Amino acid sequence: MLLLLADYLQQYHSGFNVFRYLTFRAIMGTLTALMISLWIGPTMIRRLTSYKIGQNVRDDGPESHLSKAGTPTMGGALILVAVAISTLLWSDLQNKQMLIALSVTMLFGAIGFIDDFKKLTAGNSKGLSAKAKYFWQTVFGLGAAVVMYRYAVQPIETALIIPFVKDVMIPLGWGFIVLAYLVIVGSSNSVNLTDGLDGLAILPTVMVAGALGVFAYVTGHVNFATYLAIPYVSGVGELAIFCGTLVGAGLGFLWFNTYPAQVFMGDVGALALGAALGVVAVLVRQELVLLIMGGVFVMETVSVILQVASFKLTGRRIFRMAPLHHHFELKGWPEPRVIVRFWIITVVLVLIGLASLKIR
Repeated sequence: MLLLLADYLQQYHSGFNVFRYLTFRAIMGTLTALMISLWIGPTMIRRLTSYKIGQNVRDDGPESHLSKAGTPTMGGALILVAVAISTLLWSDLQNKQMLIALSVTMLFGAIGFIDDFKKLTAGNSKGLSAKAKYFWQTVFGLGAAVVMYRYAVQPIETALIIPFVKDVMIPLGWGFIVLAYLVIVGSSNSVNLTDGLDGLAILPTVMVAGALGVFAYVTGHVNFATYLAIPYVSGVGELAIFCGTLVGAGLGFLWFNTYPAQVFMGDVGALALGAALGVVAVLVRQELVLLIMGGVFVMETVSVILQVASFKLTGRRIFRMAPLHHHFELKGWPEPRVIVRFWIITVVLVLIGLASLKIR
C-alpha cells in the first residue's frame, strides 16, 4: 500500500525512492508489526480477561499447569492483526507469493479461532474435533498447494532442492502438490503441539521466520542467488517483508507471553504461524531446510507419534508424557529451563540451516 503511494510521490521528491528497497521495507515491516503488537497487546489482554476468555487446563497434564487456568488465551489474534496490517502496508500488493503466504496464514488462523472459541464456549479443552480440524487444514493446505503448482512459472518452483549439495534439483511434477500440502499442514500442527509452555513456541517461530526471510531475500535476488548457487525464483524476495512481520509480531507477543505468561497464543496463533512457516519454505524452495531449522517442532511431533504408536502396539509409553516438553517437566525440570534449552537448540539448528546457503 505504501509502495503504491511512494511510487506516486517520488515524482515530487526523490527521497521516496527508498521505498523501492526491499531491505528498507522488510525492516519497517518488522518494526511496524512489533509496535502494533506492543500497542494493542495490553488492551487485548484486558478485553480477553474481562470476557473471561481464559485457558482451560487438562486434568491429566503436569500439576504445575493447574495454576495457569484462567490465563487469557487466543492471544495469537494479536499476532495475526499485526502481521496482516504490516504486510499490507509495506509489501507489494501485486506480488502473488506474498498474497499466497498471507492468505494461508489467515485461513489457518481462522481454523484455530473456531477451535479456541469452541473450547471456551464448551468449557473444556477439546474444541473442534480432530476430524473437522484436519478436514479444513486439508482443504486450505491442498488448495494452496494446487495454486502454487498452477501459477509456477519456472521448473525450479516445483522441484525439490537438496541442502548442502550443489546443483541438485529433483523434478516433482504433481508430487509437488503432495509435498507442499504435507509441509504446510505438518508445520502447522507441529507448532501447535509445541505451544505448551510460556514462550516455548513463539521464539523458535521468530528465529525460523527470520532465517526464512534471509532465504527469501537471496532467492529473489538474481545476483545473490547466482553467487550462492541457490535457485533464483522471481518475486519471492517480497516474502522477506512477510517474514519480517512474523518476527516483529512474534517478538511483540513474546513480551506478554514470556514466563509467567500474561496471555497464551491459542490455536488461532499456533496453527497460523506453523502454516506461515510451511508455505514460505515451499515458496522459497527450502522445505528440507525448514525440517532442519524447525527441529524442535519436529522433535515434539515425533514424540507424540512414538508415544501413541508405542501405547497402541505394546501398551507401554516411551515418554512420561507427550509432547516432549511435558516429559522433561515430569522429570523435574523447571518450566523456564525447558523453554530456554529448547530455544538454545533452535538457535543451533537455525545456524545450521543458514550455513546451507554457503556450504554446497
